[in-house]
Amino acid sequence: MSDFASGSAVSDARQILDRLRANMRLTIKGKDEVVDQVLVCLVAGGHLLIEDLPGVGKTTLAYSLARSMDCSFARIQFTSDLLPSDVTGVGIYDEQVKEFVFKKGPVFANVVLADEINRATPKTQSALLEVMERGKVSADGSTHAAGTPFMVFATQNPVDYEGTFPLPESQLDRFLMRLRMGYPKAADELDILRAAHTSYDSIALEPVATRADILRLQALSGQVFIEDSVLDFVLRIVAATRTEVEFRAGVSVRGGLALKRAAQARALLLGRDFVVPEDVQELTAPVLAHRLALCRPGSDALEERQMITAAIRRILAALPPPV
Repeated sequence: MSDFASGSAVSDARQILDRLRANMRLTIKGKDEVVDQVLVCLVAGGHLLIEDLPGVGKTTLAYSLARSMDCSFARIQFTSDLLPSDVTGVGIYDEQVKEFVFKKGPVFANVVLADEINRATPKTQSALLEVMERGKVSADGSTHAAGTPFMVFATQNPVDYEGTFPLPESQLDRFLMRLRMGYPKAADELDILRAAHTSYDSIALEPVATRADILRLQALSGQVFIEDSVLDFVLRIVAATRTEVEFRAGVSVRGGLALKRAAQARALLLGRDFVVPEDVQELTAPVLAHRLALCRPGSDALEERQMITAAIRRILAALPPPV
């Protein structure tokens, strides 16, 4: 009997994830659900889009995850004059060896924060999204692998869209999940005000997991059992988005696969080696909402997101989960 089948691997995974959760909660106050969803995205091997107002802790969230895993962290401030080579790296001529040597850019980190990704030009956005998809950078005829594990946190301000280059739907589809942090509760915000650190650089977290641990979790996640009736439930949800009159187009096959992967990761996070319908229901909005567009868009991104989420809730309410 394999470790997975005997339950020992699942038990070990639960312990690692519990340590990561507790460690991140030392700096991310009152956002337990957000922390859990970030860990789901990590275990599923996906990338995360955080669409929220400035100053609610998006950078702290990404940095806390990187430090908890003892992984490298890089923050890229996306602006309209940012070049693709500023993200991926550039070949520099070395006088000593008389040839061009590739100097790696900030994307060669385990956790990369792409701050305000929609403020860069489409060409620069595409450079990052290509690395997200392939896990490697091609330059000067050579291929350079990104770090492992590799996770991108991209942020967008849902209110201030002046002078931005919104990501097209095909590029939004590269993100496994989209989250919103929101403002903390009063008691949690008071704890934040009492804290000594004023920026993420002053956060002192001890690593509680290794890179090898994370790679093992990601491999284990794909082995979590998902019964055919639950797969059919995923398919019915995806099919319902394709017939919903409010949506311009439904979720793609990639979206259905993403929901399956995320549900498997959530099951592992909760210490199970099998997926239940609740895993699918809880992750439908975070995984599918950013892949959908309304026939009649709202006045701003916040209103549009609320309308899409409401439509997803109606779909879930109309679809009985398998027993």
